[in-house]
Amino acid sequence: MKFEEVIGQYDAKERLRKLVADGRLPHAMLISGPHGSGKMALAMAFASYLLCANRHDGDSCGVCPQCVMLRKWAHPDLHFTFPVIKPANSSADYKPISDDFSNEWHELLAKGPYFTIEQWLEAIGTTSQQAIMTVKEADTVSHKLSLRSSQGGYKVSLVWLPERMREDTANKLLKMIEEPPSQTIFLLVSENPAALLETIRSRTQRFDIPRIGTEDIEKALVDRRGIEQEAAHRIARFAQGSWMAALDTLDAQSENREFLEDFINLTRKSFMRDVAGMRNWSMDVAKYGREKQRRMLTYFQRMVRESFISNFHNPELTYMTLEEENFVKRFAPFVNENNVMELSELMEKASFDIGRNVNAKMVFFDITLQVTVLLRK
Repeated sequence: MKFEEVIGQYDAKERLRKLVADGRLPHAMLISGPHGSGKMALAMAFASYLLCANRHDGDSCGVCPQCVMLRKWAHPDLHFTFPVIKPANSSADYKPISDDFSNEWHELLAKGPYFTIEQWLEAIGTTSQQAIMTVKEADTVSHKLSLRSSQGGYKVSLVWLPERMREDTANKLLKMIEEPPSQTIFLLVSENPAALLETIRSRTQRFDIPRIGTEDIEKALVDRRGIEQEAAHRIARFAQGSWMAALDTLDAQSENREFLEDFINLTRKSFMRDVAGMRNWSMDVAKYGREKQRRMLTYFQRMVRESFISNFHNPELTYMTLEEENFVKRFAPFVNENNVMELSELMEKASFDIGRNVNAKMVFFDITLQVTVLLRK
């Protein structure tokens, strides 16, 4: 993987290159930053840069034997460590390690270097188990790093989410960081550095990266996803520096279009006091699953906020699709300082009631009745 494949983060890339060029490469780095900023992508590109046999023009070459192996993340001197779960039907005293999930890990990496812990848990078949790093993992890492470099250069240990290490695991890793094997580089990629042992934080060089620039996300959406310029601009602004948020917006667009139609029907039928229509609307949305109902209510809260903010006529403060914007232009005058808080709290309370298994038909019909009153304030 090359630096050029990492979205934005130009200053961070230059800082990493300079560490190598100046001969000041620390043996342990803690790479952190906001969610979706590309920490793991940057670490993977840096690992490739370190292991490349012919890096030039500030990047790995992409064609040497090292880079060929790195395309499939199969380089013998690059060792991944990541949180795992105990496999089904394993014995009570079994301690899982990263190697147990090597196939699933490489399948995830093959989809790209931007992913979340939720996607990883889904890839290994769980949504409820807590993924951790056991002490056996530390023993395995120690053994791997004690061996000589296969290719005669660096050995890179890339640890994803080190905050998920058990304390005994962290203490063993600490010993390796304090006395690293020759030519070994530790890259710790963390979502929550504060959760790490202070002794580990103090023995690593902290490398914080910022959110991705909006223009960089916009360009990536156009170049990598084929999104039209105007839509890419809106999504990039809404993502607020997170590539994962931008991708989530793309995935959620079809559902959000459905929710927009639901919101339009709710407000129109309630404003017109169309009781039969209000009842039918309540019956229709009550058929959704409870999680979808709660996502819909969260969306309604956002639309209330965007409608209120749009009254200030400052486009930089709003984050909407073109379809949402076209509706809000007509709806915004009905959302003001007299009702905005009550409308938002109404949706929040309804979500709370849905979570407590209150009858959905009653909850949603009550919403229609209250919206009828609130839109006239």
